[in-house]
Amino acid sequence: MTVSASSRHLSSDLALFRRRLLQNPRQVSAIAPSSRTLARAMTLGLGPQTGRVIEFGPGTGRFTEAILDRGVPPENVTLFELDAEFVAHLRKKFPGVTVHQAGAETAAALVDPGVTAVISGLPLLSMPDGLRQAIVGAAFAVLAPRGRYVQFTYGPSPPLPAETISALGLTVNKGHKIWANLPPARVYRFRRA
Repeated sequence: MTVSASSRHLSSDLALFRRRLLQNPRQVSAIAPSSRTLARAMTLGLGPQTGRVIEFGPGTGRFTEAILDRGVPPENVTLFELDAEFVAHLRKKFPGVTVHQAGAETAAALVDPGVTAVISGLPLLSMPDGLRQAIVGAAFAVLAPRGRYVQFTYGPSPPLPAETISALGLTVNKGHKIWANLPPARVYRFRRA
C-alpha cells in the first residue's frame, strides 16, 4: 500500500505541530492544528485578484495553504511567525511566499500599506491587552481602507473587547460557528467603521 504525498505532508505537519506544542505550549496555544473547514472559512472571499494578503501566526501553514488554494499568488502572501522551526517549515513548504520570523505587531515596519486582508491564527484572547492592541493596530496600519482583518476564536465572544473595537473605530461581522474544528471555532471579520 502506498501513502500519498498529501498524507505524508499532513502527518509531517501534525508531528511538527505536536512537537512545538510540547516545547512551547503558551506560544502554540491550541490543542490541534486548525481544520481545513476553518481554513476555508477564514479565507472566504479571497481569490486571484485579491491583492496582497498577510497571515499572522501561520504555524504549520493550514491557512496559508487555503489562501494559496483560493488562487492568491505566492508573491502576494506574507507570513509573520515567531517560532523558528515553524518558519523553516513554512519557507520550505511554500516557495515564493515571504516569511518573516517576527511578531505580528511589527507588520507595519515590514510591509507597505495597501494590504487587502490580514488572516490571523493568533490566540488574541490569551494575550496581554497591550500586545493584542499592538497586533490589531499593526494590521490596520497596513490594511487598505476597505481591507479586512479576519480572526477566529474558540470563545463565545469576539476576540477583541467591545471597548477595543470602539477605540480602534472598527465594525465586526460575526461568522458561523465552525463545528468541524477541534475545538469548534467562530470566525470574525473586522473592518474600519
